[in-house]
Amino acid sequence: MQQKYATTVYSTEQGAMCPRCGKPVSGCICAQKKCLVPGGDRIVRISRETKGRKGKGVTIVSGIPLPPAELQALAKEFKQKCGTGGTIKQGVLEIQGDHRDLLMRELAARGFTVKRCGG
Repeated sequence: MQQKYATTVYSTEQGAMCPRCGKPVSGCICAQKKCLVPGGDRIVRISRETKGRKGKGVTIVSGIPLPPAELQALAKEFKQKCGTGGTIKQGVLEIQGDHRDLLMRELAARGFTVKRCGG
């Protein structure tokens, strides 16, 4: 079964248009409907990584199925709980230091399926 797409790609009044719904990109809701995590298995994976950080370890949390605004708020809360800094890069949360156990408990308490990976 084929999906029908809107034919307008750009409007001088609205700017860029979404090819699926035909609405302006700024008001498009198509992106909100699709799965937010590539692969879609809905499992949050926690690992520790030192590569490219001059030996400093960070805790990597990937696969959190949340929109960017909620992910930003979650990252802020986790950074406060761990007492360290961190960032979000391409939908992956990086917390400075080794806080895998604490983050696993927090995510499990919030109802996420959590797996520890990478040793």
